[in-house]
Amino acid sequence: MAARFLYIRQQTEEFCSALQKEDYVVQPVVDVSPPKWHLAHTTWFFENFILKPFKKNYREFDKDYCYLFNSYYETVGKRVVRSDRGNLTRPGVDDVYKYRDYVNNEMAEMLLHGTDKPDEMYHILELGLQHEQQHHELLITDTKYILGHNPLFPALFGNNASLQAPKNTPQQPEIYVEVAPGIYDIGCQQQGFCFDNELGVHKVYLSAFRILNRLVTNAEYLEFIRAGGYADFKYWLQEGWAWVNENKITAPLYWHQINGEWYYYTLNGLQPIDANAPVTHVSFYEADAFARWKGMRLPTEFEWEVACRRHCPEAPENANFSDTKSYQPQPAQDKEWQLWGDCWEWTNSAYLPYPFYKTAEGALGEYNGKF
Repeated sequence: MAARFLYIRQQTEEFCSALQKEDYVVQPVVDVSPPKWHLAHTTWFFENFILKPFKKNYREFDKDYCYLFNSYYETVGKRVVRSDRGNLTRPGVDDVYKYRDYVNNEMAEMLLHGTDKPDEMYHILELGLQHEQQHHELLITDTKYILGHNPLFPALFGNNASLQAPKNTPQQPEIYVEVAPGIYDIGCQQQGFCFDNELGVHKVYLSAFRILNRLVTNAEYLEFIRAGGYADFKYWLQEGWAWVNENKITAPLYWHQINGEWYYYTLNGLQPIDANAPVTHVSFYEADAFARWKGMRLPTEFEWEVACRRHCPEAPENANFSDTKSYQPQPAQDKEWQLWGDCWEWTNSAYLPYPFYKTAEGALGEYNGKF
């Protein structure tokens, strides 16, 4: 477990190694946290929820860090509000890396020698590792926003061709898979880790439906743009139509039309749009409007889960996760389900608790319970 802990922690730092010092502290909007904050907050999680309660005679790295890097845990105490994270010029980047090294060493020592409550500790450790990987994903997202709003469109990885999505991949046909009507089990059913909001298996009745076996492509979304989809209210929910007009939205985030050609910002710099790669960085309103324009709708959360469990229950070997280090969604492969990796998908369901959901006791009950 110590090796896995250090590997996941190193993954986060490996991504950040391409940043310049100035990149670490920028917060262009309230929803974007500075990379330095992510590095410190994930470290605080291990210190606060594992080292303090489980390691004998543990000495806190800096007592002020709990206030600086607590995210939203009311049980833990007061904290810097989210909108002020970009104002934390101190501690510096080097100090945050020293903090990570200190906590890593303390964690490795504890994992080597054990603790009085191993079962409880290992449960929280697994949650902490999943939490670190969630923030790795947020680091990628927030870094892209920071650099993508720089007029120079800097390439984080120095325009490395190996990190680009493959071009000229043929577009896969639209293959719709039928799912029969019936009563289905929803919720985590396998052994191993899952988040608490995935627990509580319950039954849901679904009418028959069809679902596309791959993600919508940039080329398909471009048809929506060229057909005037952003200028026609009938495809939009009322809130979405107001958002489009108030913010003058005419294309997905990071898309730019230059001399009549479409480009988008990637972590490899400004690139011509890969027509057959999945469209990304669209809001729920945009995804919903596109589906209406196509004469279809977004699937519900339950339809998506049933389709995935019945037709593609395990991730294929070539699934595009962060381990590939492309940091860019890839075009669908020949007749394969594209349900794992690449990007998050919108459904037509609200984020609501399952019927049998129970909030965990203590501070960690705030992880999902209050959202």
